[in-house]
Amino acid sequence: MTSWANPGTRDLHLDLRETITPGVRGARELLLTALRDAVRSGRLAAGTMLPPSRSLAVDLGLARNTVAEAYAELVAEGWLASRQGAGTWVVNTSGAQRPARPRGMNVTPTHNLMPGNPDVAEFPRSEWAAATRRALTNAPTEALRRGDPRGRPELRDALADYLARVRGVRTSPESIVICAGVRHAVELMGRVFGTQRPIAVEAYGLFVFRDALAAMGISTVPIGLDDHGAIVAELDNLDVPAVLLTPAHHNPYGMPLHPSRRTAVVEWAQRTDGYVLDDDYDGEFRYDRQPVGALQALSPERVVYLGSASKSLSPVLRLGWMVLPTDLVDPVIEAEGGSQFYVDGIAQLTMAEFITSGGYDKHIRRMRMRYRRRRDVIVQALSHADIEIRGLDAGLNLTLTLPNGAEHEVLQRAGEAGIGLQGLSIMRHPQAGPEIPRPDGLVIGFGTPADHAFPAAIDALRAVLNASGVGG
Repeated sequence: MTSWANPGTRDLHLDLRETITPGVRGARELLLTALRDAVRSGRLAAGTMLPPSRSLAVDLGLARNTVAEAYAELVAEGWLASRQGAGTWVVNTSGAQRPARPRGMNVTPTHNLMPGNPDVAEFPRSEWAAATRRALTNAPTEALRRGDPRGRPELRDALADYLARVRGVRTSPESIVICAGVRHAVELMGRVFGTQRPIAVEAYGLFVFRDALAAMGISTVPIGLDDHGAIVAELDNLDVPAVLLTPAHHNPYGMPLHPSRRTAVVEWAQRTDGYVLDDDYDGEFRYDRQPVGALQALSPERVVYLGSASKSLSPVLRLGWMVLPTDLVDPVIEAEGGSQFYVDGIAQLTMAEFITSGGYDKHIRRMRMRYRRRRDVIVQALSHADIEIRGLDAGLNLTLTLPNGAEHEVLQRAGEAGIGLQGLSIMRHPQAGPEIPRPDGLVIGFGTPADHAFPAAIDALRAVLNASGVGG
């Protein structure tokens, strides 16, 4: 049976392939099969909104409970997601716990604990505006034209001094290229390395980079992890031009790469003419120990240092930087198109002024204290829960390791409660083998909520954990 459900202006074509008579056993199974096939084939893409169960039931001549039960089962299986007041929509077609946003809707969780974002309510608006005024007042006319393809010299000068002072990076302004964030940097490096060989990544890591490389036709291969960080010895068994690491603070588990492995991965790069991509995604935010310096300092000609203002200021600035080995500067400029198309020149001038005036340091110190207090609140709130908390020393995220089988239930309850959370499973590389532990868990971002909203977000999280039986 082919039918069109028409809830208002939204149509959904379903081919149930045989006639359904209301009340006949098998209607629910046919509906489940039709929906699974539509999602699996990609015809219903991630984010696609589905009709309300009442509308679809009327169109198909089914009981509303039949459709509602089918939706509920597909939510439990990971094909769909739903939230009261927001409807039901398709999630990742692989069935992983990847969050998907309904298309055409701005679905903002009531309590946003998604990782990877700072508290933008604390963006230093007045200071940034003042830095913009000073930068424009002092900028030469040529600064308003396209200039050096590496980026504005004012910003590269400021970054060379700042990164040397704060992160131990060894560089000069000539080896820095400004880019539109770390994802853009990874894409540029992918163009330089080409598609012939895969790039090595950590078995658990930010899926955004894997997806970006995959979209360019570049495959990735995982290397293992343990309590000392990435098992870099595995690189000796791989034919790769580069490895992408988070050596100062592993994402998502939080451990630094052990000193012996820092040395070993640099020696691998020197021995094989390979490169290490050092993603220093939250190097400014350290709490309980001395900062771990940038890996780049061990071998500036073999390590590409990647950083951005996304965690320290705001992701919408699209402002990042690459500290490159000398022999990669020209290839990266060529991969970028030979000109600064991607980053606003006025933003670069402003950032340079913000750094040299001391405003950036002041903002980082203030936010470091604020985030540390938030981290302590979470740890105290969850101190009796049946979980392990990792990643406490630094950054804007914590990883909660849950009892086996709990991740899916917690995510489902969180969605129903209006809490934005990320499951640990999405961070796992699809090719990671059985030798890599597969714990259930959550990656909690404590930077996103504004101060006034943070206590309610933590209370809501604790209630969800309690309802899922892991709250202690």
